[in-house]
Amino acid sequence: QVQLVESGGGLVQAGDSLRLSCAASGRTFSTATMAWFRQISGKEREFVARIGWVDGNTYYADSVKGRFTISGDGAKNTMYLQMNILKPEDTAVYYCAASRTIGVRTMRNQYDYWGQGTKVTVSS
Repeated sequence: QVQLVESGGGLVQAGDSLRLSCAASGRTFSTATMAWFRQISGKEREFVARIGWVDGNTYYADSVKGRFTISGDGAKNTMYLQMNILKPEDTAVYYCAASRTIGVRTMRNQYDYWGQGTKVTVSS
């Protein structure tokens, strides 16, 4: 099992920046891909960004490309999401996810482990 704990959410204004963290523990050696998803109230959980935990390759949803940066620190077993130029439409609960397999992995059912989420609210 892998346990994931997100942190860093909060209330910010449009145009501000925020950095989310996801700390992994447990059988972290089984992790091949990690990702951020978000869920806007009343909508399906959607893919935001992913990172290959071994090769560092990244992939982003078009809606955040150029504004968000995903990164990881293997020594700390922690993944980050740097969010810049935040918009009100970025308001959501952000979830950290981990997969035991390698690949682009943009679908929710491709991930084996999930955190509890951290709320981000962007005011206009």
